[in-house]
Amino acid sequence: MSSAPTATPHVPTVLVTGAGRRLGREIALALATAGWRVAVHYRDSEQDAIRTVADCSYFTGGSAAFRAELSEEAAVRALLPAVVQTMGHVDAVVNSASTFEHDTVASFSFAAMEKHLRANTGAAIVLAQALHTHITARGELPAGPPQGQLAPSGGSDPRSGGAWGRGVVVNLLDQKLWNQNPDFFSYTLSKAALEAANTMLALALSPLVRVVGVAPGLTLTSHLLSDAKFEALHRLSPLGRSSTPQDVASTVLFALQNQSITGTTLLVDGGQHLMRFERDFSLM
Repeated sequence: MSSAPTATPHVPTVLVTGAGRRLGREIALALATAGWRVAVHYRDSEQDAIRTVADCSYFTGGSAAFRAELSEEAAVRALLPAVVQTMGHVDAVVNSASTFEHDTVASFSFAAMEKHLRANTGAAIVLAQALHTHITARGELPAGPPQGQLAPSGGSDPRSGGAWGRGVVVNLLDQKLWNQNPDFFSYTLSKAALEAANTMLALALSPLVRVVGVAPGLTLTSHLLSDAKFEALHRLSPLGRSSTPQDVASTVLFALQNQSITGTTLLVDGGQHLMRFERDFSLM
């Protein structure tokens, strides 16, 4: 007597933008370690993206790299369908990539504002829209775990990232939205618009897609900061430390897994948003 066929487990798949380098890479690796297949988006850093794919595939297999210019609407609209075609399905999108160029009120221009809004705000909204379309087409919204299976505590399944037929969008924001200064004027506007979009998207895309913001503090150094200056600034917080890449990545994973969170932002900054900074960290 033959046994009933065993269903193929659903391996959760996430698209992480800007995953070739820096914080996006750390997020991709953390999600791969937790059992997610990762679609690694990049723009120019192809070799870095290939390395991230190889490192992610070590944990789950099946990761792949996808190039797209996030300031071009046609390219953004083609991105998630390309991931679906290659990887079969997508369960989540993490919008980590950001354009971050300095301007002030004095140097502000329509061109600078549009450049940041297109890449940082518009692309994230279009990808959320595309994920909702994909989840809708899949026709999956079960009320609970598959018949005969029990969900672990909290109703999550380690194979599905806790999303029974639902999708999740995580948007990387910035603690400076809660502690504003006039530096990086257009960048801040684009992130403020994305934070507002979180609420509207959470309402518009429910119940199929949750939308969560994650707002780090000073996390990685840059060419504008010496190592010593970065360490000093990183300690400027009520907790004596700001966020690390691991802190941010683990919060993204938490947002993907927790089915009760939508339309809100998790600040991961050691409390830096509670302090007053007159300038951006990179210019202090």
